[in-house]
Amino acid sequence: MVDVKKTTPSVSEDPNALRWGFTPQSENWNGRFAMIGFISAVALEVFSGQGILHFWGIL
Repeated sequence: MVDVKKTTPSVSEDPNALRWGFTPQSENWNGRFAMIGFISAVALEVFSGQGILHFWGIL
């Protein structure tokens, strides 16, 4: 047991690190991007007076 090497984890412990797959970090980023999109849609409607679909000419 004397020659046991201490290894460091290959995955960083940073909670804001961007990782692929279904990890808590990727779910945090997904939620952040969803909040940005929602606020952007609300701001667009407030400043233009139209909804997103009307703004893009879909409706």
